[in-house]
Amino acid sequence: MELSAVDLSPVPADGTATDAYANTVETAQQAERLGYTRFWVAEHHGRANTLAGTTPEVLLGHLAAETDAIRLGSGAVLLNHYSPFKVAEQFGALDALAPGRIDAGLGRANGSPAVDRALGTTRRVPNPDEDHAEKLEAVVNHLYDDYPDEHAYSELEIPRSGAAPPVPWALGSSPSSAAIAGKLGLRYCVAAFIRPQFATRALDTYREQFQSSRLAGGIDEPQGVVALNAVCAPTDQEAARRRAVAEATYKRMERGNFGRPDSVEAAVDELGGIPEPTPATLDADEWPRAISGSPDTLADLLAQLADRVGVDEVMIQHTHADHDHALQSHELLADAVGLDPR
Repeated sequence: MELSAVDLSPVPADGTATDAYANTVETAQQAERLGYTRFWVAEHHGRANTLAGTTPEVLLGHLAAETDAIRLGSGAVLLNHYSPFKVAEQFGALDALAPGRIDAGLGRANGSPAVDRALGTTRRVPNPDEDHAEKLEAVVNHLYDDYPDEHAYSELEIPRSGAAPPVPWALGSSPSSAAIAGKLGLRYCVAAFIRPQFATRALDTYREQFQSSRLAGGIDEPQGVVALNAVCAPTDQEAARRRAVAEATYKRMERGNFGRPDSVEAAVDELGGIPEPTPATLDADEWPRAISGSPDTLADLLAQLADRVGVDEVMIQHTHADHDHALQSHELLADAVGLDPR
């Protein structure tokens, strides 16, 4: 099994965005040493007091200078906010900074009405799936200089390294995004930590709809990744205790509060107790929003879920209040699944 990681740059208690970015850099460097396949950073808006990951294209430029070999990418750049050409220029510049190791992770999401107004985003378009598909295709055409000669954009150029261009990925959490990725013949990553109930159906839809791509940056066979919220600790009981931060965060989100508890203890108090450990074997229809366990338990859980959706790569998204807990979780997981350190 391959492991990758996506980082949201959470702001530590009593910390700043500077501290959050320093932690992200340390996490990326650790992931590289441990043998993780790729390291992605996220885009969230209007919550910078808790999540400093607002501009992946900026943070990735810094990570390019602080790492040597691991693939770097976005999880995701939200295309509904931007011009495809501008996004392609950004990833072209990143490719020039880290030749041959950039992933262009592309998705869509609306923020709050205030965020969308501030970004100049139209919240409702007549055909949202068609609009998203067109933007995905446009970014790929720019990245691979694949517009026909008669096209109005055929003479536009973006920065290039001369190595392999950025690899496009379609990201989503629903069957509709999976269908778009399949029809375009793009790689697809499903965010099962957002809508776990759709993970299996999304990847089934992706394969059912998959067509060998006509795009230069596309693929001939489906390639999927599943992203999970997973917490690893020395024991099942301690992992469940640390998972309280993710569980409390999800409960808050249901109430419209996007803050994260400042500590494991605060999360446990908020939940009224420590969550039960994740069962070592999940029922066929059971897909928790967050899972936890000792290295052996969690390695088995990841294998179960990866096998269920037919993928060989799992991307870990964590919600920890303690940065050291996050680093330990990544290290224990890497050893449990047998990654080869660099």
